Amino acid sequence: MALAILAAVAGSGRTETYHLSADTGWQNIADDPQGEYLLAISKIKQQLLTGTASEVVAALETLKKDFPELAGAEIDAYLSAEKRYAKADMYKAATEYKKFTETYPDSVLQPAAVERIYGIATAYLQGQKRVFFKILRLSAFDTGVELIHHVADRSGNSPLALRALTTLAENQERKELFKDAYFTWQEIYDRWPTGQTRQKALLRMAQVLHASYDGTPYDASVIESARSYYEDYDAQYHDDAVRLEVPQTIALITEQLAYKEYQTGFYYERTGRPDAANRYYQKVLAGWPDSKAAQMAQARLAPDAIPPVKMITRRRVVNGTARFLDNWFGLKPLFKPNNNPQTNE
Repeated sequence: MALAILAAVAGSGRTETYHLSADTGWQNIADDPQGEYLLAISKIKQQLLTGTASEVVAALETLKKDFPELAGAEIDAYLSAEKRYAKADMYKAATEYKKFTETYPDSVLQPAAVERIYGIATAYLQGQKRVFFKILRLSAFDTGVELIHHVADRSGNSPLALRALTTLAENQERKELFKDAYFTWQEIYDRWPTGQTRQKALLRMAQVLHASYDGTPYDASVIESARSYYEDYDAQYHDDAVRLEVPQTIALITEQLAYKEYQTGFYYERTGRPDAANRYYQKVLAGWPDSKAAQMAQARLAPDAIPPVKMITRRRVVNGTARFLDNWFGLKPLFKPNNNPQTNE
């Protein structure tokens, strides 16, 4: 039907636009103020994608002038936010866009407002400061996190929601907020549990947990979880896992776990508790017999082992020594957020 109407219009040499009304069927927009208003809104939505903020403000002002009875509080609210945006008053603009999305959830401008919020959030996550009292420039990273979650909550499982959460996770990695990044990747994994998105999220959960491990004096549960994710990745995407050297990473984590137990035993030996030390050395030999740490534990258990220097310094110094040994034995996890082995979607 639409094609027939358009052909008839084109054949007559007239340029007209029709829209389908539930009550009256196809109607010439020129005969319907509501239709003309919707057409003007459509043009503004296009300007939001291709034009400048000042052009959008001008178009909205014209819309209010041309359709004073139709352009009411909804347009006023969006126009106010857009004016803030045009003046680079990003924090107040974001606040007004958020209020707009909550007050007018069914507005045709809702997607544009959410996209604006995403743009402001991204700028904050990447280091743009929030101006306070026109003088102070404060970090706005936490504000960016809040705005990203607002975008994700308003966007369901749309491409924008995935883009927003991915942006958040990658910027959390950049700031070495690895555990925060883990929870963001986990949310992505749960919301998009199929395809390349799932594969990418599974790998990144493993990577950020591995990177969050602080060394032998600390809880190793994070790298145990990381190993589990790596093993799942290897089982499900073996060819990619081999290409990305995931089996070698699993072997590295095994060394880290064994070395942590060895370090605990060595600590007890230095503090004059040989029985406890020997239990940990035996644990290393039983659990990780092929590890470097097992060789070191075997040496400590030998009858002719040189007694260690007893620990008389602060625990802080010991922790520092442990971190040094982590590096020296090549056991410190390396993680660079920009080294994304998966292509962006």
